[in-house]
Amino acid sequence: MRYLEELRARVESSDFPKFMQIWEEYVHGDRVDVEEFKAILKMIKASDYAKPFGKYVESALPLLNLIDTEENKFQVLKLLIDLQNTNSPLLADISMSALEKKYGQEPQFKDRIRLVGLRSRDNFQGAISSYELLAHMSKGKYVFHTGGWGVGEIVDLSAVREQIVVEFENVGGRKDISFENAFKTLIPIPDDHFLARRFGNPDDLEKEARENPLQVLRLLLRDLGPKTASEIKDELCDLVIPEKEWTKWWQGARAKLKKDTFIESPNNLKDPFNLRTSEVTHEERMKKEIYGKTDEMEILQTSYNYVRDFPNMLKKEDVRQSIKEKVAGLLNSSSLTPDLELQIAIFFETLLNEKLPGKSIEQIITQSKNISDVIDAIEIVAFKKRALQFVKQYRQDWPQLYLEALFHIDQSTIKEFLVKELNQGQTAPMLQKKIHDLLKDPAQYPEMFVWYFQQILDDHSIPYGTKQGQCEFLDGLLVLLNKIESRSPYKDLVKKIYNLLSGKRYAVVRKLIEGSSVEFLKEFLLLSSKCQTFNDHDLKILRSLAEVVQPSLGSKTKKSAKTDQNVIWTSEEGYLKTQDRIKHIGTIEIVDNAREIEAARALGDLRENSEYKFALERRNRLQGEMKMLSDQLHKARVITSEDISPDEVGVGAVVDLKDSHGKKVTYTILGPWDADAEKNILSFQSKLAESMIGLKEGESFQFRDDEYTVVGIKPFYKLL
Repeated sequence: MRYLEELRARVESSDFPKFMQIWEEYVHGDRVDVEEFKAILKMIKASDYAKPFGKYVESALPLLNLIDTEENKFQVLKLLIDLQNTNSPLLADISMSALEKKYGQEPQFKDRIRLVGLRSRDNFQGAISSYELLAHMSKGKYVFHTGGWGVGEIVDLSAVREQIVVEFENVGGRKDISFENAFKTLIPIPDDHFLARRFGNPDDLEKEARENPLQVLRLLLRDLGPKTASEIKDELCDLVIPEKEWTKWWQGARAKLKKDTFIESPNNLKDPFNLRTSEVTHEERMKKEIYGKTDEMEILQTSYNYVRDFPNMLKKEDVRQSIKEKVAGLLNSSSLTPDLELQIAIFFETLLNEKLPGKSIEQIITQSKNISDVIDAIEIVAFKKRALQFVKQYRQDWPQLYLEALFHIDQSTIKEFLVKELNQGQTAPMLQKKIHDLLKDPAQYPEMFVWYFQQILDDHSIPYGTKQGQCEFLDGLLVLLNKIESRSPYKDLVKKIYNLLSGKRYAVVRKLIEGSSVEFLKEFLLLSSKCQTFNDHDLKILRSLAEVVQPSLGSKTKKSAKTDQNVIWTSEEGYLKTQDRIKHIGTIEIVDNAREIEAARALGDLRENSEYKFALERRNRLQGEMKMLSDQLHKARVITSEDISPDEVGVGAVVDLKDSHGKKVTYTILGPWDADAEKNILSFQSKLAESMIGLKEGESFQFRDDEYTVVGIKPFYKLL
């Protein structure tokens, strides 16, 4: 497949001259790989080079004569005729000869030759593909629509009208399609094709997928080509396997895929699964992979993966000996590191049950001066755990080494092992102290703190696994969040903390604060308010959860009834401005957008029509905005003098504040439509407004690490 990759690279770099130079070299070869030949032509057909390449199709005819089977010749010729645009007599003769040989005995042959353009020979591009479609078309047969309609079943056909009627999976109702349009948009698919079975008999396909997932996955890869795990899910999840059962089904199917000798599994999630044309044994695959690598760690990792997944290979003496020689040979590498040497020793002793020539595991571990660094560098997780077990077996200082590893090793399974080993006997107090130090300074090891917090939620036998300990760690988690939420290296960790606390309707928080004291809940709410990651809605929920546990908290945080979230408070100006916006969207912007959609539709080929796509997206945005504003307008209430309390902070109030340094600032509290940060006009839904609503003159409140005092309240309409 070397030429395929080189030609694809030239297509991707838009270098047509170089592409043609490589093509000339390819077509002058004396041998041809049929699968590569077909793949090249399909790649060209799907690229921007299809049209300019069309006039060079005849240069491929010498290769056509090198193909050994008639069926393969026919399939390659079909692709060439799809691409050609010269309509030369030579190509017409070759196409006619091929069709006569395969279909010449059919009674409709001459009429079909006319329909595909080979009688007049003026334009017969795609003639062979079109003839195959005509030969395929009959009631009950399946086709695939290249324009996005999906799979369809032919429900009626009229040769006189030159028309078929098809029911498609992605569009409603039956569609009448002329033969001429069918040639442009339809591809025939056999009854046993994956897509035909999924559309025509999904229950039968689901049953087979449950009983024999490997067979269905082979079918999918055979008919749809290489697919990544994500793409396989798109084809099967819900359409064949219900979404709620997908994870369990895929785990089982994935394990079988790895062991299947006809399927090439990828090394990472972004690469696709491939269906091989012939079987490759595990031993052959391993030899090919190992001997194709030069990096020592990759050789060891590959050897380990195969021995782990296919242990029966070791029963074959020649295979066992080959693995031994290859892995032992790594010891002679000039770049041999202590961690690689230890992993090789573990490979020999635990998988091959043999002693490594040279140093034993005991010698490596006891003689190493930096065993912590050695273990930390081990890449194979199972070997890292075995190395730690040997450390406990051969070294007296293992508790200190385990504690150090606990805070530096990333793998969760290894951490769980270390905690379990340390949390018993004489080492339990050492673990207790180490976790206590972590709680006092969470920011020293942020990832470790979050990991351990998750552990104590499920394991009550480890330090701080009690209810009191969990609550202490909850406070520590909020302290940590406040310290790292503005630091870019911890962006993902901040997101993880937020999801951990807010997930499943704040299930973790609900569980931990149940039965807590007023003092703890006050501290919890104070720490929460300092975390900018929580929005107003989050803080409201946290406060309401706390008030459920301790109702007395509610009376000390009095809020005005006028801040009901079901009411959109607004000034008269804000109300009229929103009305005008709704009117402008409905009478001008949506009308303009409708013209854009029609103009874009006229450009044709909606699959690759970016103007059409953007016009539809704009329509969705406009409709969404108009609906949102209309819904809000129904809830809107213009603020009047009766709605404003003269002695309490609420909607419509102008509030004079003084901070802890004596600096004064004035805010006006109105609705979200009137909010203007530059003019210090706050929405009553903002964090700062919510912190002061319900307070009276002289009362204070905390906000963002500062204390504010209300020094004056007056209604906003007096300032107009």
